[in-house]
Amino acid sequence: MPEGYRIIVKTHGGPEVLEREDFTVPSPGTGEILIETEAVGLNFIDTYYRKGLYPDALPIHLGSESVGRIVALGDGVSGFAVGERIGTTQNGGAYSTHRLIPADKAIRIPEGVAPETAAAVMLKGLTACYLAEDTFPAAVGQTALVHAAAGGVGSLLVPWLVDKGVTVIAHSGTAEKAAQVPAQHSLHVSFDELSEAVHAVTGGALCDVVYDGVGAASWEASLACLRRRGMMVSYGNASGAVPPISLLDLMRGGSLYTTRPTLADYIATPEMLVASAKKLFGRIASGVLQPKIGQTYKLEDAAKAHRALENRETTGSTVLIP
Repeated sequence: MPEGYRIIVKTHGGPEVLEREDFTVPSPGTGEILIETEAVGLNFIDTYYRKGLYPDALPIHLGSESVGRIVALGDGVSGFAVGERIGTTQNGGAYSTHRLIPADKAIRIPEGVAPETAAAVMLKGLTACYLAEDTFPAAVGQTALVHAAAGGVGSLLVPWLVDKGVTVIAHSGTAEKAAQVPAQHSLHVSFDELSEAVHAVTGGALCDVVYDGVGAASWEASLACLRRRGMMVSYGNASGAVPPISLLDLMRGGSLYTTRPTLADYIATPEMLVASAKKLFGRIASGVLQPKIGQTYKLEDAAKAHRALENRETTGSTVLIP
């Protein structure tokens, strides 16, 4: 078999702990598909595993989101063919020139969708899908606050919600990022000023839902932007994990609801995965979603990509190319 390489983590820490490791490409086992990787999607969750915020056994084979051409099929795999392009959001092993994918976790990439685009959009797009369609299915006439609106998930979630007729208040870290967001209201104020700004744009009505992937730094501001019985959807920890909360704070805020969802529970079966992927690629085909690849790095430069992501120097999605 040919030789390949992957990026691994042998000890938790900063971007500098990312290491290259050469390996012999394996043959697929029963129920597995071997792909030659064309593109890898970089996601903030990758930094959580690298730092040890999310536990995983060392050495860690980083990454969840990758796309490539099928080069071999294991026993028992049907419905796929060698040469076909597929992708996956299966956790572990995406930062690699070759990857084994369980057939029941494989996503068929439609013709006309470039591998870089698919790698940039699958995890973040499926996340936007469950946030907008399932966790809190926001509807016409409702108002949603979306943090990190120019980022990977935010840049997909905002147009998805707008297309549903939701009034979106987008919040970004800088004026430059805010200017890129196609929302009815695009803010770039500090978290301390956010509640006042949301009061102003809503005439005091506040928001039905807050979609928050920032975490600790935005938690209090997010709660303050919710109307009575509003929903706080905390789906990420870009600034660190949300500290323990008091249920009395939710009561005082107006009988608020809160949830901490994760994608795995929304694509837990092959049928759920196929249905969500259909919604995602359908919105790309219709032009509702126009995934933006803000920056591309070589796979071997993954440390540089991690550093830029954590320093909030990126916009849209980041793709690694083997």
